[in-house]
Amino acid sequence: MREITCGEIESAVEALCIKAATVLTPDVAGALRRALESEPSEAGRAALGDIIENYKIAAADGLPICQDTGMAVVFADIGQEVHIVGGDFNESVKRGVSRGYTNGYLRKSVVADPFRRVNTGDNTPPVIHVRLVPGDALTLTVAPKGFGSENKSALKMFLPSAKVEEFEDYIAGVVKTAGADPCPPVVVGVGIGGTVEMAALLAKRALTRPLDERNEDEFYAAMEERTLKKINALGIGPQGFGGRNTALAVNIESYAAHIAGTACVVNIGCHVTRHATVVL
Repeated sequence: MREITCGEIESAVEALCIKAATVLTPDVAGALRRALESEPSEAGRAALGDIIENYKIAAADGLPICQDTGMAVVFADIGQEVHIVGGDFNESVKRGVSRGYTNGYLRKSVVADPFRRVNTGDNTPPVIHVRLVPGDALTLTVAPKGFGSENKSALKMFLPSAKVEEFEDYIAGVVKTAGADPCPPVVVGVGIGGTVEMAALLAKRALTRPLDERNEDEFYAAMEERTLKKINALGIGPQGFGGRNTALAVNIESYAAHIAGTACVVNIGCHVTRHATVVL
């Protein structure tokens, strides 16, 4: 049994909040550079050039890549051989988010109640997803989610008779309806199967998968590629100025489904689909 202290978790989450907000992951940065090379639209190339310059300045100066530093989503894969000591796990994650957003001078965007909208002042509470896994390590991923893109999330329940093309067209349609609002070129996370909450969680997790990695199942990998082509044929382009690069990737995750229907959730990430990971 390996012990990990709540103090270690708190410090790790603090650092991840700051890193995720200020340093774009190499896969997303690389995808943006490739988009610039392939973009035929002059306005689209100009937008991509500004986007690339922005993330470089943010990393160099330790500044947020985007003014909306999001609601903190924390994925925790806890090894079965890990014993967390010295406090409460959820509270340590919450304190880490508070420290990260306060010490990192990141915008605080969370209100304590959906209707009585009083700002909590430190961007807490975070959204925490815990998964028990084999081993003696704790993997933490902080994925700040801005709401220009989150507001464009969508759910559809498909009949079991629905064809693959119907799913692809639905996903592309969600991006078409979103238009320029989620700050394209976007990353499209898709969860298919399970129940409503499982599909939503799959879609959110899909946004943390490296953009240069396709689904391990060839069936879904091909579906990702076809759907990406349909999206990029929409002509929305970078920042909605028109062009070929409306999306950088479509990441699909699946789960077992009930015989009577299939849930499909689309969760869009903007061109700064942010996340940072550490293994304790």
